[in-house]
Amino acid sequence: MEKINHYISIVNQAIDELSYNKEPKKLYEPIKYTLTLGGKRIRPALLLLANDLFGGKAVRAMNSALAIEVFHNFTLVHDDIMDDAPLRRGKTTVFKKWDTNTAILSGDVMFVNAIQLLAKDNNDKLADILAIFNKASVEVCEGQQYDMDFETLENVSIDDYLKMIELKTAVLLAASLKIGALIANAKQDDANHIYEFGRNLGIAFQLMDDILDLYGDPEKFGKQVGGDVIANKKTYLLLKAKELAKGETRKELEFCLTSTAIKPENKVERIKTIFNALGVKKAAIDEMNLFYNTAISHLDSIDAPEDKKKVFEDFAKQLMHREN
Repeated sequence: MEKINHYISIVNQAIDELSYNKEPKKLYEPIKYTLTLGGKRIRPALLLLANDLFGGKAVRAMNSALAIEVFHNFTLVHDDIMDDAPLRRGKTTVFKKWDTNTAILSGDVMFVNAIQLLAKDNNDKLADILAIFNKASVEVCEGQQYDMDFETLENVSIDDYLKMIELKTAVLLAASLKIGALIANAKQDDANHIYEFGRNLGIAFQLMDDILDLYGDPEKFGKQVGGDVIANKKTYLLLKAKELAKGETRKELEFCLTSTAIKPENKVERIKTIFNALGVKKAAIDEMNLFYNTAISHLDSIDAPEDKKKVFEDFAKQLMHREN
């Protein structure tokens, strides 16, 4: 993780140097505020790491890395409005600190800024890079819409859910890696393999998040364990349970999901008991490992130095063995 941490540090420094001291202040201050709230900066760091994997120079890929991070934060500003979320990374969200209209407009400018950053260099690859970026941007919006649709739909399949998390979570990670590869003039096959590595790893990451929400250590997880259960969120675990539950078990599950008389902590324990009886946790882990192993197989197929590929493998392993 030393190398990726190095790139995270470089990205943070570059973000600090972005100039948003412009007029009108009410448009630009929320952007500056959003970008200084922190975050893991994983996507831009992986873009730089993929660029390095194929012998590229970080200076040629930095604007694209920043573009990915600005775009990601734009989606969070708008997501917070849709979710009516009061906090982001422990701080007041933009639409709560200012107002909804300001958050929408500032977010719009962030999206344009992301395009501007992409266009700053990458002259010979710009058309290809914009095509990847635009495709991922649309897919992220599609994933968000599916996620919102799932809140009211009764019949959501596991395949529907996997497609949603692929679009909402995995494709931007994958696009970041492929853009980094193309800037370094990677062969098309290798660029496709690094994309598939990111896409499959992103899905595995979200499945791990589903598992940790219910089975994680509350001291390490960093948020309320069982939050998805309390909210009746259609995660892999719940959808698998609905698929497997029969007879009295199904009645108990439906009661827990629909009753307003159960205390949240009791609801979590009762549903967890059902999940355990149905073997849902193991099914989720097996599904997660399937995507993880597919990601590693794509990494193995890349024509690049083994020591550089090992950085990606070590990152993937740490991601899958996290506790928060």
